[in-house]
Amino acid sequence: MARSEGASAQVPRPVRPIAQRNRAAILAAARETFETDGVLASLDGIAARAGVGNATLYRNFPTRDDLLAAVMQTSIDAALIEAQELSRSLTPRAALAEWLVWLTWQLRIWHDLPYCIASAHGDPESSMNSAYSNLVARTGVLLQAAQSSGDANDGITADEVFELITAMSWGVDRFGDDEAAARRRVELATAGVFTRQRAI
Repeated sequence: MARSEGASAQVPRPVRPIAQRNRAAILAAARETFETDGVLASLDGIAARAGVGNATLYRNFPTRDDLLAAVMQTSIDAALIEAQELSRSLTPRAALAEWLVWLTWQLRIWHDLPYCIASAHGDPESSMNSAYSNLVARTGVLLQAAQSSGDANDGITADEVFELITAMSWGVDRFGDDEAAARRRVELATAGVFTRQRAI
């Protein structure tokens, strides 16, 4: 008896609950480890902290960039919400300025994260690129709005600004800035992004 066409169709196998738990445990352990030891911490140590074998970690996240991109995603989603709120509540100039300060502070949250972002920027194959591309795009939206209002200099690109912010976040991390010092550092570094404010 011939099998029906429906019976022969391939049905995707559901993700097993244990696999879902393992992935969640790895992500939680990675976030905790990145917060205490930085993003260049041992992947084997993360696997041990998650209570899984090395093979399980690498099956879910073949490279460090894969793991880091997955852990970053929640923070990136929050960043995009923040950018939208700044656009709604502030002038284009103030929105861009606050975004650059906020983003610098967020990127320094895990030791060596700016280094990993800069390294991924030069590697088109890195999964980190898709993770932070939304941040570059949102920077571009705020930059374009400020350029249209005459508050930011023309000819500056979102990529250039994001690279500058990545460098600033490295400095904030290395010099141990508090939020006030970080704001001052970003304001000095990004002064050339903005046009001179007109006298009222």
